[in-house]
Amino acid sequence: MRRRTPRARDLAPLLRFKRPTWSAKERRLSRALTVEDLRRVAKRRTPRAAFDYTDGAADGEVSLARAREAFADVEFRPAILRDVSSVDTSRDVLGRRAAVPFGIAPTGFTRMMHAEGEIAGATAAADAGIPFSLSTMGTTSIEDVAAAAPHGRNWFQLYMWKDRDRSMALVERAARAGFDTLLVTVDVPVAGARLRDVRNGMTIPPTLTPRTVANAIPRPAWWINFLTTEPLAFASLDSWSGTVAELLDTMFDPTVTYDDLAWIRDQWSGKVVVKGVQTVDEARRCAEVGVDAVLLSNHGGRQLDRAPVPFHLLPEVVAAVGDDVEVHLDTGIMCGQDVVAAVAHGARFTLVGRAYLYGLMAGGRDGVDRAIEILRGQVERTMRLLGVSRLDELTPDHVVMLRRLVPRQR
Repeated sequence: MRRRTPRARDLAPLLRFKRPTWSAKERRLSRALTVEDLRRVAKRRTPRAAFDYTDGAADGEVSLARAREAFADVEFRPAILRDVSSVDTSRDVLGRRAAVPFGIAPTGFTRMMHAEGEIAGATAAADAGIPFSLSTMGTTSIEDVAAAAPHGRNWFQLYMWKDRDRSMALVERAARAGFDTLLVTVDVPVAGARLRDVRNGMTIPPTLTPRTVANAIPRPAWWINFLTTEPLAFASLDSWSGTVAELLDTMFDPTVTYDDLAWIRDQWSGKVVVKGVQTVDEARRCAEVGVDAVLLSNHGGRQLDRAPVPFHLLPEVVAAVGDDVEVHLDTGIMCGQDVVAAVAHGARFTLVGRAYLYGLMAGGRDGVDRAIEILRGQVERTMRLLGVSRLDELTPDHVVMLRRLVPRQR
């Protein structure tokens, strides 16, 4: 083997130095390649009580674990030799086009995760061409969200309270502000046992203890943002100084029935989605009321622990009511492959909550943009690898559910 001394002009094409990135936020977001990467950044930058409120679930957190296992147990069946040079990720959702088959789910206490809160989510969603859902328990008002994202597609999530007049006053405000869809959440007659929040003394405003202060010391940016912006409060409610669970149990109405759902349907001129459907029979009853979509959800595992896994329930519900109403899904979605698997099994649309909040905690509005970018890229890549160029080409033949949990025979 003959050797020679390398020359500078020979080395130049082989070496390319990366230009330095001076922004620390830009560096950490660019290094995040998955939602799980964003989660790790969020955990480092957010006080424990706020992070655990997002990250946790009810009781033993079995429902959340099972929902994620369900997506992990997917086996894809790709088609080959298809032209996937261009991919269309958009589809019609409740009468309007969404750029990708996922939107931002309603989340409470969002400005506690990051001071930019719901404004970051609403503006990022508007720019991405996807819906943003504002929670009744949000920390930015209906009107401020509408003003921040006037061209966005905003949905409002409704909890029915014991005080019906106050509930419907929020609905009227959402209608006046141009929100086009109402998400009626039906799986919260009482608050779930969110043990992380109890152990962390989770209150609004946050309760300062020696433990919380010690946890916050290495996270100065969060505290600076928290202390130099508007005080944290529920934008749609009066002030509250107790724990989150106490607030929910005080407000939520355990007497809500299908008659109330039908009444709400009559009051709202836009689209109505029932959020929290967990059986085929309940999906049928919701369809009979005349709603526009059912959202299969166990509240991200935050209500009844060991509840049905929405992804497992999806094919049966689509078969039962898919010709009458749209079937949407949330809970457990952490990557674009999860979204594609849900669409392949018949979901018209999906919502992401934790995935969006991890991005928010990691970098505010820029972090939300990064979360959407990651999910969008994963959806596109998975479609190409499956050999489909449009979402409507996805079928159950592309996905096999490898179930770990099989009911025993009675």
